[in-house]
Amino acid sequence: MRKFAHIDAHTVDEAVSALRLYGNRAAAIAGGTDLLGKMKDEILPRYPEALINLKTIPGLEFLREDAGVLRVGALTKLEDIGKEPLVCQKYAALSQAANRMASPHLREMGTLGGNLCQDIRCWYYRNPNNRFPCLRKGGGRCYAIDGDNRYHSIMGGSVEGGCYAVHPSDTAPALIALNALVVTSKRILNLENLFQVDVGKTTVLDADEILTEIQIPKPPDGAKSAFLKFAIRKSIDFPIVNCAAMITIFRGKVKAARICLNAVAVKPYRALNAEKAILGKQMDEKLAESAGLAALSESKPTERNGYMVQIAKTLVKRAILACNE
Repeated sequence: MRKFAHIDAHTVDEAVSALRLYGNRAAAIAGGTDLLGKMKDEILPRYPEALINLKTIPGLEFLREDAGVLRVGALTKLEDIGKEPLVCQKYAALSQAANRMASPHLREMGTLGGNLCQDIRCWYYRNPNNRFPCLRKGGGRCYAIDGDNRYHSIMGGSVEGGCYAVHPSDTAPALIALNALVVTSKRILNLENLFQVDVGKTTVLDADEILTEIQIPKPPDGAKSAFLKFAIRKSIDFPIVNCAAMITIFRGKVKAARICLNAVAVKPYRALNAEKAILGKQMDEKLAESAGLAALSESKPTERNGYMVQIAKTLVKRAILACNE
């Protein structure tokens, strides 16, 4: 690795000030499971001059329920989230997502904030020594459109002819299904609005902005949630498709539904058509199957990833039925 400055921030304000000082020439680091690999492989056109260490900021690693809201610090380890009985019992989709992330060793290092803010996994983007100057690096094209797109978006690109790299987070769809909010050093926003497709960016966070907390409201009475993931291997692998759902049943019928897929689009994909397809109806296997069809009704698979459409349909169906068990 090349040389870089390493700055321990002791408060959120210190971290923000350091990021502001360096601008786009710095990066925040917590668990480092994504960032350090990118730096070792030198995949980016600009190497960070400084890493701002967030682990030295006290008070950003916590998990507690306050006034019916589950509050999770951005530095909370994925392993701790997955094992927490409160999360398992009341926020099942998040627990299941955290437990399916990577390997136990990586979950002991990786943080919830890092999992949400991680970079894309496209092999053209990740190729060592910046071999492919793609759109997400400020280059002129998306190599996946006419290249190897087995694991790329089946919902179209970011714009016409734009990036087809998918968002890889497992916790993102779970938190969107659970209607979570995200707190940063500047603002509070719906977690669904955190994500963005831009050069060198997967979130709307400014260069001097850090994520500090995730807030999840208490699920409605009668609501259950679930998370499912399809990957080549059960551990370590990033998702080929994942899906989370929170379904509220009242008197045998669907009163409310939130369904989110990921790894199928350039951002986590809220399956609004699937939600509409089941509202007010009696839950059964046939209805869940129709929701899967509705969720992928606008899919646009590329030459090599059409198989993902059926996987996504099936995961939507199974996630919904898991909420009805």
